[in-house]
Amino acid sequence: MSLSSTGSPDTTSRRRRPAEHAQDSSSEHDPLLGYSNEQAHDRLCGAQHADSSTSSSQHSLYSATKCTAAYACACECSLPVFISIFSSPVKRYLQPFLGYFLIVGPSHHACEDSWEESQNKKTIRAENEVEANKLVNNYRFGFRKWKSHVTERPFEGRSDVVKELYSELNVIKPHSGPGHFITCGNLAYVLLFGWWVSLAYFLVGTLMFITVTGVPYGKLCWKLCCYFLWPFGNPIHKMGNTLRRCCERAPDCECSMEAEEDNSPFLLPSPTEVPVPEMPDRPLRTPYWRRFATYVWLLLGYPPLVVVHSLACFISWILVFTIPVFKMNARTLGVILLLPPEDVSISAGSQRKHQGYETRALLCCYHAANWYYYKYTIDGINVFAANLLPLVIVALVTGYIDRENKYASSDVKFTIAIGSIIPLSYYIGMGIASISAQSNFAVGAVVNATFGSITELTFYITALLRGHQKANTCLEEVVKAALTGTLLGCILFIPGICMIIGGLRHSEQRFNSRSAGVSCALLFISIGGVFAPTLFSKAYGNLVCDSCTNSTGANSTSNSSGPFVCHNCHYDLSNGTLFHNHVQPLVYTVCALLPVAYIIGLLFTLKTHSHIYNIHVGEVQGMNHSNESHLTVSGHHGTVVHWSRWRSLVILILATVLTSACADLATEHIQPILSQPNISQYFIGVTVLAMVPEIPEIVNGIQFALQNNISLSLEVGSCIAVQVCMLQIPILVLFNAFYDVGFVLIFSDQHLWASIFSVILVNYIFMDGKCDYFQGTALVVVYLILLAQYYFAPSPAGC
Repeated sequence: MSLSSTGSPDTTSRRRRPAEHAQDSSSEHDPLLGYSNEQAHDRLCGAQHADSSTSSSQHSLYSATKCTAAYACACECSLPVFISIFSSPVKRYLQPFLGYFLIVGPSHHACEDSWEESQNKKTIRAENEVEANKLVNNYRFGFRKWKSHVTERPFEGRSDVVKELYSELNVIKPHSGPGHFITCGNLAYVLLFGWWVSLAYFLVGTLMFITVTGVPYGKLCWKLCCYFLWPFGNPIHKMGNTLRRCCERAPDCECSMEAEEDNSPFLLPSPTEVPVPEMPDRPLRTPYWRRFATYVWLLLGYPPLVVVHSLACFISWILVFTIPVFKMNARTLGVILLLPPEDVSISAGSQRKHQGYETRALLCCYHAANWYYYKYTIDGINVFAANLLPLVIVALVTGYIDRENKYASSDVKFTIAIGSIIPLSYYIGMGIASISAQSNFAVGAVVNATFGSITELTFYITALLRGHQKANTCLEEVVKAALTGTLLGCILFIPGICMIIGGLRHSEQRFNSRSAGVSCALLFISIGGVFAPTLFSKAYGNLVCDSCTNSTGANSTSNSSGPFVCHNCHYDLSNGTLFHNHVQPLVYTVCALLPVAYIIGLLFTLKTHSHIYNIHVGEVQGMNHSNESHLTVSGHHGTVVHWSRWRSLVILILATVLTSACADLATEHIQPILSQPNISQYFIGVTVLAMVPEIPEIVNGIQFALQNNISLSLEVGSCIAVQVCMLQIPILVLFNAFYDVGFVLIFSDQHLWASIFSVILVNYIFMDGKCDYFQGTALVVVYLILLAQYYFAPSPAGC
């Protein structure tokens, strides 16, 4: 697959000339001056770290120079350094010659520009063609940025940490000693799980001893009682025929537990057992399902342990980081407890006690917790999204069945409904990324434009409809606060938090300043268009106040003189001449121009000027060494996609319907939240209603920043903010034009100035093409200051 971005001829020629210079200068080390061009450039030009890219990114820069201006740029930057290292006679001798090169050499700005240009170029690796399409879509304007893979990754090529996450806990590994298992996670296991699971085994074992026929199971339960109190490093084996007969003939021998130690590093999970002929003088064992003790165990002993292990599995799975405990309990419940008790052997240490043909490892756990389980996926779905999915069912059941709030209050129902939007937003994002990666550009653009804002639009339209039905103008103000909160969060909070977290790992991160400039320009257009009717109404509208009193306490109808104090002042839009003849046509004009500007932005960034993203897709074999970026595809044969296009489309439609239902429940039970006397309705709108649906996007941005790809982290917030202004708001205005729900595109002063200030600030931050955690802290602090203003702001009119 090959998809390359080509620039103008001038750009191409400018990129090729440095390579020619580099070939002419065969040696990068000057024997006379004693400094390499690269060292001198680093010393004077201040070479920076490589541009932000994914963890697997490799930079296609020639070793001869650091700048793409190559030899000429290196000469200008490094020759003054060379002069300074020599003695005075040598300086006087070299000065005329070196001065000539300094005069005719390229300008310093050319060096900086070429250096910045080279920093923005990267090689991105992809396992297959579908993943390559997804990565390219991440760099496209208007496409949803998605971090997770949409195809199955080859398990052999993954890191040992990831392989450990998906292990079945049936492989014995070498370790340094018992002290190796004393960790915070293992100690937490004893407090959270170990003691009560062990207690359950002790009680069940006692019950089995009372039944007499279940004595073998009672012994097994007491062994497991000690095992589950501290299972780490103690493997459980399934004994073979040889060991079993040894134990049957000599019960007091220790052949099953203290056999000769094998120093091999691993015990394979399923070694082949050597068949041993049955001794003619020994009676055959009674089959497992023909024993009376088996049914006593399955009726009396096994059911309580099913409850215990199921509870442990549920708790450990919900906690995510304790998934090894889930695997241990599930394997015990499904395998070990259904074996004949004489076939289960519990070792006191993790050394390999038996030969491979005598035993088979069933269970061996070393750590109860692993912090990397946040990466764990099920069929491509992140474990957190999978765990939150039942919350949708709970929200629908409690919301539509318990209408009278007998079992749950409105506050609880609102919280559950809002929380259920988080996994649904994740599934919508996964479906969009899957369809876009498997389709052409046109289909991907349409899917992103239609479903990219479906979560927010569903909530806004539902809230406006409910407010119109109940004649509650407060919900309209909440929707406007949510729109403004989404803008502020995407402009300030998402880039800021990504800069902070990425800056803690990488001291300085660089991004493509040209693409960021395009996003900032679109943000200026968006904010100017959205708030143009507000500025127009303030310029030509009449200020109306509910009540005015002067300093003496008399009302406005009295003839007393003095200053007046007015309350609940607003610009009057009931004037039919002003609103219908001037403000409303302006709103429709703006809402018609904003989508046009969005389409022009798509054409500019994806077609005519796509080279500003420096993305080139090429095959591994035959990659040229041009100065453009490369997205390396290692192959696409046999690719297994997590979600096919039809499956993704079905999930998109289903998630959209469920989002609409949850949004309806949230708006139905939001009134008690809005009635809180100590919290402004503005604050609820700009925080909870605005940022909860964007949590998956925030997580994606943070993951990009951790992998030193701050460019995509910044594009996450900018893309959402532009879509809010250029797509969501025009759609709301269009909906109000066909079905009047009272939505007027006039915002309060606080919304106006907070948005304008945020766009100016972020444009200043993005100017130099590099960032660190300090700049991110500045954005987050400004965002928190604005939230404090909304928290202490008085309630809007109608609330």
